[in-house]
Amino acid sequence: MARNNEAELVFCPLGGVGEIGMNFALYGLGPANAREWIVVDVGVTFPDEHLPGVDLVLPDTRFIESQIDRLRGIVITHAHEDHYGALLDLWPRLKTKVWMTPFTAGLLGAKRQMDGGPQIPVEIYRAGQRFQVGPFDIEAVAVTHSIPEPVSLAIRTPVGLVIHTGDWKIDPAPTIGPKTDEAKFRALGEEGVTALICDSTNALREGDSPSEEAVGDGLKGVIEAAPGRVAVTTFSSNVGRIRSVMEAARDAGRQVLVLGSSLKRVINVSNELGYLEGLPEFIDEQDYGFIPRENLVILCTGSQGEPRAALAKLARDEMRNVALSPGDTVVYSSRVIPGNEKAILETKNLLIEQGIRIIEDTDALVHVSGHPRRNELRRMYEWTRPRILVPVHGEAAHLVAHGALGAASGIPEVAQVRNGDMIKLAPGPAEIVDKVPFGRIFKDGRLIGTDEDMGIRDRRKLSYVGHVAVNVVLDDRHEIAGDPDLVAIGVAKTDARGEDMEDVMLDAAIGAIESIPRVRRKDLDLVAESVRRAVRAAANEAWGKKPIVTVFVTR
Repeated sequence: MARNNEAELVFCPLGGVGEIGMNFALYGLGPANAREWIVVDVGVTFPDEHLPGVDLVLPDTRFIESQIDRLRGIVITHAHEDHYGALLDLWPRLKTKVWMTPFTAGLLGAKRQMDGGPQIPVEIYRAGQRFQVGPFDIEAVAVTHSIPEPVSLAIRTPVGLVIHTGDWKIDPAPTIGPKTDEAKFRALGEEGVTALICDSTNALREGDSPSEEAVGDGLKGVIEAAPGRVAVTTFSSNVGRIRSVMEAARDAGRQVLVLGSSLKRVINVSNELGYLEGLPEFIDEQDYGFIPRENLVILCTGSQGEPRAALAKLARDEMRNVALSPGDTVVYSSRVIPGNEKAILETKNLLIEQGIRIIEDTDALVHVSGHPRRNELRRMYEWTRPRILVPVHGEAAHLVAHGALGAASGIPEVAQVRNGDMIKLAPGPAEIVDKVPFGRIFKDGRLIGTDEDMGIRDRRKLSYVGHVAVNVVLDDRHEIAGDPDLVAIGVAKTDARGEDMEDVMLDAAIGAIESIPRVRRKDLDLVAESVRRAVRAAANEAWGKKPIVTVFVTR
C-alpha cells in the first residue's frame, strides 16, 4: 500500500464494468487524502420489465459528489447513450466543465432542445488534439466505431500513462471518419503505457470484425434483390450505417423515407457537420403513396422492439400515411441488446403475419458490431504494449475472457475490477486500494432518485399482487358505522368457487373488527393492522397471493 502522502494514479468505475451500458469512469491523481479527479463518460442504461414506469437508469454518483471540490472535469469519448446519455440529468450534481467532440456536442444540443435540461459548459476537442483537465494531460486518438468521432484517450500523468480505449474496433474501410490511428497507438507504446483500460464487448468472438464498407455491399445486394419496399431499421446514432443505406438505395435506383424522431435528429446534426454530403434528399412522408413499391427504402427506428418506435407502429399498421404490404422486406441492420429479445420477437412476428420477409445478420452481411474481436484486441496489445490490462465495458464473461486473452498475449499484469473497485495503477504493481459506493439511481418522470425514493419497489410489488384499500368508520361506541368501503385494483375478480373477491375480503375485514373487544377498538392503529392482516390472509387463502393493503380507520 502507498503511503498516505504519496501521489497515486487510480482508476475507479462507477458503471459499465460487470455490465454493458451506463459507463462512468473515474481517474484520480494525488495522495489518497487529496486526489484530483476526472470523469470519463456519463452513460445510461435502459429499464427492463422489473423497473415498471422507470424512464432511465443512471449511475449513482454519490462518491464523486463527496469529492466535488476536487473534480476537474468530464471527458466524453463519443455520443452513444451508454456513454453520454446521463449527462443532462447528472450534470447538476457534478457542475464541472465537459469536453466532447463536435458531433457529441451537436447531439447534446439537439437533445437539450427537445427534452430540456441545464446549459452545460462545453469545450470542443477533436481527434489528434491534446488538452489539459486539471493535472491530467489528455490526447484524443482517432478510432473507428459505429458512430462519428469516437476517440480513445491517452491520459498522461507524472506517474504513468493510461490509454482509455472507449468503444473501438479496427475497420479497414469505414464509411465515415478516419481509420483507427495505428501509428499513434504504436507511438504511445514506445512512450510507455502503464495501463490499457480496454473495451471487452466482443472478447468472446474470434477473428476480426467485417468493415462497414462490406456491410454497405451487403445492404446493396439485399435492396437490389428485393421485389417490393425495403424497410431498414438500425441504431439512430450509426451515421455510417445511415450513409450505407442511403448509398445502397441510391445505387439501386430507390428513394429514401426516414421515420422516427431520433433518426431525424441525428441526421440533422450529421448534415450540419457534413457527414451526409453528396447524397440525395429524403422524400416527405406525404409523398409515400406516390412512390412505386420497388423504388422505395424506408429507414426507421425500432430495431430493439421499442413499442413507440416507427417499426413497431408499422408492424401494428398504426401509421397514418405509411404502411407495409405482403412481399415487402424488413432488414434488421442491428444487434440485439440483451433484455430486448422478447420485444424484438413480438415486432418480427407481427411483420411476418403481414407476409413481410425478415432479413437479419444471420441471413446476409447487414450489420457489424462496433467493438473489437479477439484478433483486434491482440493487435491493440501489440501496438501499445501495456504493463497492466484492465478489462472494462462488459459483463463478467466478457471481462474474464478478455483478461485471459491479455495474459495469454504476454501482458505482465491483468487486473479484474468491478464497479466500485478503486485500483491503483501507479506507482508500483496494480492493486485494489478501496471500495467506494456505487449503484443505480433512476429517472422517473421529472424526478431522479433511488428505487426507494421513487417508490419503485412498491410499484414492482403492485404489478405482481395488486392493491386493496379499505376505509373503516367507527361510531362513538366503537361499533362499525356501516359496512367498510373496499376497493381492489389488480386483484382477481372472483375466487375458485366464483365468489366475488371483494366480498371475501370485506367479510374478513368485518370479522377482524368484530373479533376485537370494543374497549380495545379505541386504538385505531390496532384496528387498522388487524384489518390489514385479515384482508391479506383472506386474499391469500382464496387467491394464493397477498395484495398490498392500505387501511384507513376513522371515528
